[in-house]
Amino acid sequence: MVQNKLDTACYHCGDTCSSKPIIAHGHNFCCEGCKMVYEILNSKGLCSYYDLNTNPGIAQKITVRADKFSFLDDAAIVQKLIDFTDAKQTNATLCLPQMHCSSCLWLLENSSRINVGIISCRVNFMKKEAFVVFNNDKTSFRKVVETFTSIGYEPHISLQNLNQTKPKFLNKQQLYKIGIAGFCFANIMMMSLPEYFAAGQLFDVQMAGIFRYVTVVLSLPVLLYCATDFFVLAWQGLRKKYLNIDAPIALAIAITFGRSMYEIFINNGGGYLDSMSGIVFFMLLGRLVQQRTYQSISFERDFTSFFPIAVNVQRDNGFISVPINELKIDDVIQVYDNEIVPADAILSKGKAAIDYSFVSGESLPVPKEVGEIVYAGGKQLGEKIELIVVKEVAQSYLTSLWNKDVFKQQKQQPTFIDAVSKYFTVVLLALSVFAATYWFLQGQPQLMWNALTTVLIVACPCALLLSATFTNGNILRILTRNKFYIRHPDVIEDLARVNHIVFDKTGTLTRNKEVRVSYTGYKLSTNEELVVASLLAQSNHPLSKAVLTYFNLNEHLPVAHFKNVVGKGIEGWINDKHIILGSASFVQYQGSNHYNAATLFIKIENNIAGHFSIVNSYRFGLKPLLQTLKSKFPVSIISGDNNAELQNLQGILGEDNEILFNQKPDDKLAYIQHLQSVKKENVLMIGDGLNDAGALKQSNVGVAITEGNNNFTPASDGILDATQFSRLPQFISFAKGSKKIIIASFILSLLYNVVGLYFALLGTLSPLVAAILMPISSVSIILITYGLSGLLAKKYEL
Repeated sequence: MVQNKLDTACYHCGDTCSSKPIIAHGHNFCCEGCKMVYEILNSKGLCSYYDLNTNPGIAQKITVRADKFSFLDDAAIVQKLIDFTDAKQTNATLCLPQMHCSSCLWLLENSSRINVGIISCRVNFMKKEAFVVFNNDKTSFRKVVETFTSIGYEPHISLQNLNQTKPKFLNKQQLYKIGIAGFCFANIMMMSLPEYFAAGQLFDVQMAGIFRYVTVVLSLPVLLYCATDFFVLAWQGLRKKYLNIDAPIALAIAITFGRSMYEIFINNGGGYLDSMSGIVFFMLLGRLVQQRTYQSISFERDFTSFFPIAVNVQRDNGFISVPINELKIDDVIQVYDNEIVPADAILSKGKAAIDYSFVSGESLPVPKEVGEIVYAGGKQLGEKIELIVVKEVAQSYLTSLWNKDVFKQQKQQPTFIDAVSKYFTVVLLALSVFAATYWFLQGQPQLMWNALTTVLIVACPCALLLSATFTNGNILRILTRNKFYIRHPDVIEDLARVNHIVFDKTGTLTRNKEVRVSYTGYKLSTNEELVVASLLAQSNHPLSKAVLTYFNLNEHLPVAHFKNVVGKGIEGWINDKHIILGSASFVQYQGSNHYNAATLFIKIENNIAGHFSIVNSYRFGLKPLLQTLKSKFPVSIISGDNNAELQNLQGILGEDNEILFNQKPDDKLAYIQHLQSVKKENVLMIGDGLNDAGALKQSNVGVAITEGNNNFTPASDGILDATQFSRLPQFISFAKGSKKIIIASFILSLLYNVVGLYFALLGTLSPLVAAILMPISSVSIILITYGLSGLLAKKYEL
């Protein structure tokens, strides 16, 4: 039979309480930490926090030691972490990845009621950041951090914070350019309206001249400041002997401005400065739409964002907090429960159970004995340990993984727009010169100038570029809304070309920190459960800890004659009963020993009571996800874990698709290179840890799955929130559909260009009419692409 347990939910965090929950203030709590947070909020009159959402808190089962943030007493470190300080107050921006609901926002913005030194706290929910202003006389940066930690929002402070300046997500120069271009465009358009509708007959000649000179003045900042990006990018392309899409845009801007100056100062006309400023304004606005959708996500994080800033190091006067970049060989360091080992070191004291899932992909923690080496990047699970550093941080195994040559390479794949722009620009210039030459030879100078300028204006690639810019911008916005964050618009095209998908197993297909434990055998009595749990509590082995968590008992009995046989099992005497836990051979089980999961047998006295099966907990919707994907693409699974899950995965994926185990980071990288070079496939790689980072970078599209977009994520092309994992097929189909929208809008703009070019080549289309048609076509393309991408999102329920 199989046993399962259901218990009461914690009032603070919603986690399952034990059979004997902590009861206080009329509520159930799963641990003393959750109870303490409730009491803090209750004492400050902040219990409205619990009214906004059900069980909104963060589980507090991991106790934060008192001196964890002692390194924040170092003024040099604090100076690198804050935004501003003077004699009275300090401003700082803190990353709070635990933030998840409206209750979090309410509590954080009322944090001044908990720490009176906090003047204000403003939250940016999308970035999961809090901008804090505090009074230097009443509190300190350390106390502010400890305040947030005490209520469940421990700030993410890493070594990367010290090594780089904060990214400027808000490009003020770009906003200034858009604002100036929009202001000038609107005013030039307003002053040009009489010219459009009555050829200047609606007002006197003197006023017409004044208006024209004012439009010239307004056009100068647009040309000399707002449009500089187009000229710079066009020039960079020409220097590399490459005609990019910015070249004809820059040329159209220059020609339109030059022709306008001729019309205004020589031919006494109105010019087409509104068209020029409109080109610049719409182009800049479209590019801003793209950038704003992914500005809050950091794709370039490295191993330093995974590391703490400081670690306890032994000195003459005991252990003190020291920045990890000051660690030296032979330093003795302390690492506490759930903390990262910052450098390769030898265990000198304590019981170590190291979680290497981030580095190697191994899903179960690895027990370490005194004298064994522990590699940087592993997380200690359990008691405090002491280690002797054998390599500095810069020479550690983790650093060597990150410094692979693949991370120095840049992905470069030609986009649809780049491919079209090369031919479009050449053909456009050729047609313009041909038309001008033809009418010049015909002795028609007026038609020559009309043809030369109107061809460039009416066939300007703005509509084409806008179709891609605004389509990709809207696609990025929709994907971001669905918690799939894309690095750059070009990735959408790369995703549409994918024809092979590779998954990492540990942390990608499986849920981090979760295993599924089931018991098969005769039903254990309450006393037998207590006896077995008491013996398990003596072991530091990951399987023992998993089963002990399954029992969820707070009390244990004393164990006599405890014995641990490494690699086999444990045994001991409890209440005069001999208990043995371990492998089938260790308990002398004579039955079948073929299981699809790790097993732990129970022997009480001379009777085999049953066994526990410990398997990975796969993400919800995995089976239909893989079945959907394998019907469209070849699907592979590569893992650094052992092959205990082989039969389970083959049952879902089938035997036609590759499933590889015991793969080191270099093996994963080599496999991706094999698919690309030998099979000529476009690979989508989905992983989660540094052990996947090389493969993610090498693949055509690398997507990192994360439990929160502020968690550490390897360099990747996209970040997928774990809650959206089952919707991956929809995202891929959506990307493929977006390319069709760009092609459809391109065809539409091409038809517009063909019609316009026909009249432009004849010389019968005036620049004035061409200038009116250009913004109309651009706006129509924007509306069409937004409408089609919205319909596509509804189709895939995004």
